[in-house]
Amino acid sequence: MGNDLQSRRAMIAGVGASGLALVVTACGGGADTAQDAGTAPESSAPQSSAPQADGALAKTADIPVGGGTILKDQKIVITQPTEGDFKAFSALCTHKGCPVASVEGGSIVCPCHGSKFAIADGAVTDGPADKPLAAQEIKVDGDQITLA
Repeated sequence: MGNDLQSRRAMIAGVGASGLALVVTACGGGADTAQDAGTAPESSAPQSSAPQADGALAKTADIPVGGGTILKDQKIVITQPTEGDFKAFSALCTHKGCPVASVEGGSIVCPCHGSKFAIADGAVTDGPADKPLAAQEIKVDGDQITLA
């Protein structure tokens, strides 16, 4: 009987530790922004994770007029507010540092708290962010967009 009781205690302790590990993993760390983010909406902006093979960030044809493309790995958003006018900004929201998720309706949109930024100059068009997205220097050479 003593052995049987010890086995049950060991099993209950093991299940308890496993359950605790699962809860800690599910609720574990992350910045304030990740906890507030919830489920990010699908992005209407094309997204790329790597520069072109020739070192370019993107091709001009990849950036829609009146829209933009988010380069996740480079943390840059490239926009084309009007045909042939390309702009680039940091893809990190100035409110809490969340990565922006989409470019739609003339705005760069952060999913965490709903901040929106103008595609023409990165200015805040809807808070809670109160600072514009930082401009990034780019160079357009033919159909290639690179960092300046």
